[in-house]
Amino acid sequence: MFRQLFIVRLLFLLPLASSSSNHKRELKNLLKLKSTFQETEPNSVFATWTHRKPPCEFSGITCNSGGNVVEINLESQSLNNGYNNNTSDLPFDSICDLKFLEKLVLGNNALSGKILKNLSSCKRLRYLDLGINNFSGEFPAIDSLRLLELLSLNASGISGRFPWKSLKSLKRLSFLSVGDNRFDPHPFPGEILNLRGLSWLYMSNISITGEIPEGVKNLVLLQNLEISDNRISGEIPKGIVQLINLKRFEVYNNSLTGKLPLGFGNLTNLKYFDASNNSLEGDLSELRSLKNLVSLGLYENRLTGVIPREFGDFKSLAALSLYRNKLTGKLPEKLGSWTGFSYIDVSENFLEGQIPPDMCKKGAMTHLLMLQNRFTGQFPESYAECKTLIRIRVSNNSLSGVVPYRIWGLPNLQFLDLASNRFEGHFTDDIGNAKSLGSLDLSSNLFSGSIPSQISGADSLVLVNIRMNKFSGQVPDSLGKLKELSSLYLDKNNLSGDIPESLGLCGSLVVLNLAGNSLSGRIPGSLGSLRLLKSLNLSENRLTGLIPVALSTLKLSLLDLSNNELSGSVPDSLISGSFVGNSGLCSSKISYLHPCVGPRGYIGTTKHLSKLEICYITAAVLVLFLLFCYVIYKVKKDRLNRTARIKNNWLVSSFRLLNLNEMEIIDKIKPENLIGRGGHGDVYKVTLRNGETLAVKHILGTDTCNREFEAEVATLSNVKHINVVKLFCSITSEDSKLLVYEFMTNGSLWEQLHERRGDQEIGWRVRQAIALGAAKGLEYLHHGLDQPVIHRDVKSSNILLDEEWRRRIADFGLAKIIQSDSVQRDVSSSIVEGTLGYIAPEYAYTTKVNEKSDVYSFGVVLMELVTGKKPMEVEFGENRDIVSWVLSRSKEMEKEKMMELIDPVIEYEYKEDALKVLTIALLCTGKSPQVRPFMKSVVRMLETTGTSYDKSNGEASHGVSDSVEITEGL
Repeated sequence: MFRQLFIVRLLFLLPLASSSSNHKRELKNLLKLKSTFQETEPNSVFATWTHRKPPCEFSGITCNSGGNVVEINLESQSLNNGYNNNTSDLPFDSICDLKFLEKLVLGNNALSGKILKNLSSCKRLRYLDLGINNFSGEFPAIDSLRLLELLSLNASGISGRFPWKSLKSLKRLSFLSVGDNRFDPHPFPGEILNLRGLSWLYMSNISITGEIPEGVKNLVLLQNLEISDNRISGEIPKGIVQLINLKRFEVYNNSLTGKLPLGFGNLTNLKYFDASNNSLEGDLSELRSLKNLVSLGLYENRLTGVIPREFGDFKSLAALSLYRNKLTGKLPEKLGSWTGFSYIDVSENFLEGQIPPDMCKKGAMTHLLMLQNRFTGQFPESYAECKTLIRIRVSNNSLSGVVPYRIWGLPNLQFLDLASNRFEGHFTDDIGNAKSLGSLDLSSNLFSGSIPSQISGADSLVLVNIRMNKFSGQVPDSLGKLKELSSLYLDKNNLSGDIPESLGLCGSLVVLNLAGNSLSGRIPGSLGSLRLLKSLNLSENRLTGLIPVALSTLKLSLLDLSNNELSGSVPDSLISGSFVGNSGLCSSKISYLHPCVGPRGYIGTTKHLSKLEICYITAAVLVLFLLFCYVIYKVKKDRLNRTARIKNNWLVSSFRLLNLNEMEIIDKIKPENLIGRGGHGDVYKVTLRNGETLAVKHILGTDTCNREFEAEVATLSNVKHINVVKLFCSITSEDSKLLVYEFMTNGSLWEQLHERRGDQEIGWRVRQAIALGAAKGLEYLHHGLDQPVIHRDVKSSNILLDEEWRRRIADFGLAKIIQSDSVQRDVSSSIVEGTLGYIAPEYAYTTKVNEKSDVYSFGVVLMELVTGKKPMEVEFGENRDIVSWVLSRSKEMEKEKMMELIDPVIEYEYKEDALKVLTIALLCTGKSPQVRPFMKSVVRMLETTGTSYDKSNGEASHGVSDSVEITEGL
């Protein structure tokens, strides 16, 4: 009897002992997982992961009723298992030793290393999410994970061959997401077609080739099918029409041909259909019955015929994008009138008739894009009440009549493009209410009347183009208040009067064109203060007097003062300009002008001065000299008094350890230390008494400059990366803002490439290392931070080089931080931000830009490194940049022709590597953002182009032999 009781008790205690043993093993395994990551902050997810707590109390851990770990959820925790150039692979042996584990979620972190084969030991897993990380290498076979229902690996960094065959065993799989990875090119995986339980399939951007198989019809439960950004060819298979549960079908950016399959209209549950950027033909008749459509994208195809009348009855339709096709006929009159219709782009077709009047009936419309069609009639009055509008682009049509006056003052409008129509009437005072307006293009119309002085109220304007109209009256003084204005085109109108001195206050002005008017008076000397001005055209006017000497300080690429009534000598620094048709001008260096005689070019007999006149002149000069001395004395005295007053009012915010005295820095901000100028401030080289050399950026005190200052501080104060410039501190007062950086001895990449400031040309090995280092800096900004940063002004002048040619991304004045809780990685831009030649083409159509815009700009930098050319060169042709030039020369991908693009300075033995980088540059500068790779993919591609640098960190190798080669390459 006693023995039986003992056995019963023993049987009762065995599960408890086993459970206790399992809990200890789980604790050990989880702490091993924690040890893989860098030291974490006290408030991080791992703060609760200690020996003193049971695993079920760890943050991110879920247990079952028996106290066993069934879920690890560490999504979006900024986890990083790589530090000090070392990476610890995730311990999947320990993870899979958690015998009851069903759910493993590690997505949206910065995890790296390889995904090891022992992942296949997690046999109870039902849910596996490793997406949006920085893993490398191939993904292991997982045929043993037979219970798996969800597999998410999108943008995880894996590459090579994917183990498609191992998916055969995953009969329960309903969710498969493997997109945005660099797999080897492969056909559509047939193994997918047997997973009949799939409801979600995401395979975009994974190098699928060939056709979509007819067997896709087997996946009858599919609700989401995304296979965009691949190399798929052929027609959309007929079997697709049997997927009647489909709600989203995206196949954009492929090479599909043919027509939409017969019966496509049977997919009546379809809400989102995007087959843009293919070569589809035929008409849209198959879509007339898809009444549940919310978004339809078929832009950049070869579609013909009319837009079905039934589209006007689609009550859920919110976005319609059909630009760059061959569509004809009229738009349905009731289009967009039923729901929160927000977006239409039917540009570059052959559409005609009037613009439907009710697309903003529900007050939600943001984009009205209809340029380059054959639309006629007036612009509908109803849109004057559409306060949600952000962009209106209806240029290159045959629209006429008077523009509704309230259109000019729409509060959220950022882009108004009415160019090349037959609009008439006045430009009304309401423009002063357009506080968000960044671009105004009224060119080539019949507008008349004066330019309203209230235009100064639209203080976000960057572009004003009203050329080729019938505007009259004077150029308003108030234009000088537009501090953001970059381009001003007033040419070919009937403007008269003087050029206002106030234009010299438009400090951001790059292009000024007042040609072909009846302007008179002198050229204002204040234009000489426009230090960013590159193009000045004042030709075909009635200007008189001398050419201001102040213009000599400008670095103009175009100066046209022809056909005026100017007189005097042409300053030597301006002789490359055009001055024909000015009979009073003279120059000994311009062949079509007569030589000068006397001071400032006056021609005539020399007059001898009398003694009395000489005395008067001497006295006047003496008085002026004394007055000058008095002014200098007062200025110095005021400055000393002001310095004494504000010495105690400086606020220093330190971001890195540096021993400095702010007044020592402030005292060095003087002209002799100036080393550079930008749009919103100057840069000074400051050497402290302790020998430390710093770069100090002095940001001027406008609202825009304050925004730039805040953006730069917000970005760099929390960023610490070898390839991002170090911000030591900021020093601010009421009217002055200073940013203190590390000093970069070798200046910028632009200077080294295009101004040849070094003793010798930079060779390929240094260029290659610069490319990789800069790429890693951008990769960190895009993928290595909890709140990703879009730089928005990537260019060679913002890549700085230290004495050892290490590179740093700099100048974050336009940077945007993406909020961590944002659903999309897009940011809105009211105006075109960035630098000409580097700006991504999507700015022409959308205000939403993301990190792919930085990728485009970086692709331009790669082209500079390979070709040695600037982004804009005369040899490229009118309205062409380096991207279109390289693309036109490499369309046939003939190696010999592409070799001609490579900078002759690059050593012969490295030209193959340079060619590979040029190919990467072409990928980065793809026309559509979706086809461009992510920066982490760019980094990996650059790491495979040659072996002349250390792949672990992108730095140039510093061994003895390597150092010699690098020096010789300079």
